[in-house]
Amino acid sequence: MDRKDKVFEPAGRWWFRIPGETNLPIGSISVPGDYNSFLRQRILPLCQGRSKSVSMKSPPLSLACSLFVLCLTLCASADELPAIPPPLNVPHPGPTNEVAYAPQPIVQGGTVVPLYSPNSPLLKQDRIREAEQYNLSKSVPGRINSIVNIHNPSIEVHTVDGGINTGAAIILAAGGGHNTLNVGSESADFVPYFYKYGVNTVILRYRLRKDAYNVQADAVTDGFQAIRLVRAHAKDWNIDPHKIGIMGFSAGAELAAPAAIFFQDFDKNHNDPADPLAGISARPDFASLVYPGPSPFARNGNPPIPSNAPPAFVICGGAGDRVHAIWADEYFSAMLHAGIPNVEMHIYGNGRHPGEMLSDGTRMSAGLADRNGMPFGTWQDRFIDWFRDLGFLQRPGLETKAARDTATFIAQPRTK
Repeated sequence: MDRKDKVFEPAGRWWFRIPGETNLPIGSISVPGDYNSFLRQRILPLCQGRSKSVSMKSPPLSLACSLFVLCLTLCASADELPAIPPPLNVPHPGPTNEVAYAPQPIVQGGTVVPLYSPNSPLLKQDRIREAEQYNLSKSVPGRINSIVNIHNPSIEVHTVDGGINTGAAIILAAGGGHNTLNVGSESADFVPYFYKYGVNTVILRYRLRKDAYNVQADAVTDGFQAIRLVRAHAKDWNIDPHKIGIMGFSAGAELAAPAAIFFQDFDKNHNDPADPLAGISARPDFASLVYPGPSPFARNGNPPIPSNAPPAFVICGGAGDRVHAIWADEYFSAMLHAGIPNVEMHIYGNGRHPGEMLSDGTRMSAGLADRNGMPFGTWQDRFIDWFRDLGFLQRPGLETKAARDTATFIAQPRTK
């Protein structure tokens, strides 16, 4: 190749042309320094590696064709992206050791507090040292989808900045059929969502039936204990002690519903002077049941409803999630018949239970998911409307409409 067969461009870039053709570039490479030296030292050895017939004396066309192949190789090498680094800060459970297991935060920055002291008779001493087991997402590095093997139940507290803090705190009890605790979509995702409204979030890790615990004796007790523990530390976390409630999803609603009904019994039965939480009320200031499991009113249950039962927000899909919708309706109907104020329910005509198959072959998502534009995917906005209407989003220390309405209801004479 002669110099007439190349064109020099700025920044040391050469375009090679096939002799006899006009304006037909066949590749480009960056050429540092002297052109002839570059050919001898860099290009010729590579060409010879590709074809033994190529030399500096080869016909221009043969050399040009070899250089064309070479240019493609060099350009491809230059365009190759660097390797993607591995994900950082992927969460891991704490270790199993000789002391009680220390639960680790699910969401960065969380304050984790065990529900009970390590020597509590409510815990299984032969299992309290076992580490939790995480089910991590295969497509989203670092995302914890669910947790099992919970033997040292805990709360994980996420507070909000003082400038936007309403003082309200929502304890999140995820679902999972009492086989897993689905903390990804039904707990962790709500931390940033509620943050923007100035609402503090508390992720509850309660004990599971799969790990040989009883729902009523163990998991429900964990829910009550979480409410008392948050209220006991309300000042430490800048939480209004009169704005603490619980939101339960599916199986987690089996903790939220009893909390709204049996809190007086729990307080009476857990008033031992040796208990540091004795005297602290386990009554939630509000309760939310999201596509709930069976409540105490299911299967013809008819427990007495206290006059100061908290306001409730209930949501579920309709005919597509008929069993859970019936359970939702049973709770709502019982509260409505009792006259409990500020109980609201949304049953969506189009919706199924999380994980169930949809007509398009996908599965119904959980928690905050958009649900392909279904109205069911906006339930969280309806909750915020209800929450704001009852005064929970006003600044801390102010009496809520919910509290005023409950006090008015209690003061009304009862008809037999």
